[in-house]
Amino acid sequence: MIIRPSRIPDVLIIEADVFSDDRGFFMETWHAERFAEHGCGDKFVQDNHSRSEKNVLRGLHYQLEQPQGKLVRVVNGAVFDVAVDIRRGSPTFGQWVGLELTGDNNRQIYVPPGFAHGFCVLSDSADFLYKCTEYYAPDDEYGLLWNDPDIGIDWPGHEFTISKKDAKNSLLRAMHDRLPVYGEKA
Repeated sequence: MIIRPSRIPDVLIIEADVFSDDRGFFMETWHAERFAEHGCGDKFVQDNHSRSEKNVLRGLHYQLEQPQGKLVRVVNGAVFDVAVDIRRGSPTFGQWVGLELTGDNNRQIYVPPGFAHGFCVLSDSADFLYKCTEYYAPDDEYGLLWNDPDIGIDWPGHEFTISKKDAKNSLLRAMHDRLPVYGEKA
């Protein structure tokens, strides 16, 4: 397993070793000790599975009182996955990392607490799995607008299917004073 930082060092890219033969394959997707060696010693409390159709864009979601770290992967199809640093005072505040995750490339991305997260589906459909460090709290869910010009995400494609809720997400500058402070625990 290779675990390396992205261009935002707190966001990790994980590439699993895949052992294949004529019967199928095996890969390890989570190993607490190996991840802890790279700064991800989080305890995961919830697993989620989402299926979305082509051009669906979900996000950019985050929680403030119960910030979630997420370990995400795609088991079928392809997505463009994005993490945005929303920690005030962080040297990478407002910057984003994007990575293509597919059922074939077996990459994962670790999005730590203090980041907004979203993805768009590139294939006909995609099955997206993610582990969370905190429980989903509907009363604590917030979102950044997917096309916020201050963030400037270079999404692949131009026409997306977006929920009514996500279409009303906020601009980063509108949420600035409510966002977590870099280096502080929630």
